[in-house]
Amino acid sequence: MKVGDDMKFVLNKNTPIPLYYQLKQWIIEQIERGDLKPGDVIPSERELSEEFEISRMTVRQALTELVNEGKLVRERGKGTFVAEPKISQDLFRLTSFSEDMKSRGMTPGASVIDVTVNTASSVLQKHLNVDAEDKVLIIKRLRMADDKPMALETAHFPLSKFPGLDEQDFNNMSIYQYIESHYNTAISSASQSIEVGLANETEAKLLDISPNSPILLIERMTYDGHRQPIEYVTSVYRGDRYKLYVELKR
Repeated sequence: MKVGDDMKFVLNKNTPIPLYYQLKQWIIEQIERGDLKPGDVIPSERELSEEFEISRMTVRQALTELVNEGKLVRERGKGTFVAEPKISQDLFRLTSFSEDMKSRGMTPGASVIDVTVNTASSVLQKHLNVDAEDKVLIIKRLRMADDKPMALETAHFPLSKFPGLDEQDFNNMSIYQYIESHYNTAISSASQSIEVGLANETEAKLLDISPNSPILLIERMTYDGHRQPIEYVTSVYRGDRYKLYVELKR
């Protein structure tokens, strides 16, 4: 986008509304109208400063706030771009990643990073209610939406409850749907915790983000209709693509 494409807009320097805020709102309007689309480059601080006749510090403040709010994203050595819209996850609904993406008109996908079968560690014995000699299937996958990486997921399943599950192809597969249809098991409820973290080098490379970018760390226990654990999963979600939603009632 060239700044001059919409230069009917002029910053009002005779109002108490800060100039950086006026510029910020103008950029937001361009995004909401579709004049600026995800992936479009934002003009440089110098270009915006000259076009609007304001200081680069004022421009920098507007852009920085938009980056912090997830509307823009900076890429070192490349510039500032319009961010992909965030996906809202309802905290009161139990759905699979595939169901989440399909409900938003996106195509879900999964790329398997690693599949192993191990005896249950003390942590997994507790989480999955299994014995030390029991086998646990561990599946590490990169979750995709419209072929773009969204999350890293490490899921643990007790093979005593799901014999033969380790023989399946987990690429582009909804494990929840497979379990419900092949093992006569209803996925009924879950409990999960959410923390904020920073991506390490491995996570950043797989998720196509910069190291130390914000991420959501989600830990979930999933249960069947008898409140028996069927899955323990840890996930790393891109903080620039996800936001959490909850409706509160009084």
